[in-house]
Amino acid sequence: MKHLLATTTLVSLLTLSTTALLAGDKHHKQHKQHRFDDTARVTHVEPIYTSVRVASPQRECRVHNYHRSYYQSQESYTTTIAGGIVGGVLGNQFGGGNGKKILTVAGALLGGSIGRDLGHQPRTSSRHNRRDECRTVQAYHQEQRLNGYQVTYRYQGQSYTSRMDYDPGRRLPVEVSVRPRANYY
Repeated sequence: MKHLLATTTLVSLLTLSTTALLAGDKHHKQHKQHRFDDTARVTHVEPIYTSVRVASPQRECRVHNYHRSYYQSQESYTTTIAGGIVGGVLGNQFGGGNGKKILTVAGALLGGSIGRDLGHQPRTSSRHNRRDECRTVQAYHQEQRLNGYQVTYRYQGQSYTSRMDYDPGRRLPVEVSVRPRANYY
């Protein structure tokens, strides 16, 4: 008898708890059934911008003009030889006898020396050169970037505001859910 009473009690408790669970699931399904889609009228859309610092590479070039001078020496003996001939001819014009020979030789030596000095005299030459120096630098500027929209809309006489990633246009799809308040008995 005790055994029958315990079994009956256990079956009754299982039946009651299963009924409560099923009733709760039915209640949950009823909440889902009270959701539906509708549309709301959009009353105002305001774009939201963010200021962003943007870097862009730019090529920066400078032109350098410079003057370069350098010395050039002559390696030819033509001026020495020509100076010796001219000096010898001039020395031959003066004096007489052995003096004429001495002046001719002295004139040739002196003329050759002067010709050598003129031939080996450093000559300056100059060039104007131009050199471009270029490098890449980062230039910065501010940009305004669209970051979303502040959307105000009306549904059933009430105004609502939401931030959205896109401009919804004139009508906004909304999901409506109707259920009893939590403290309703």
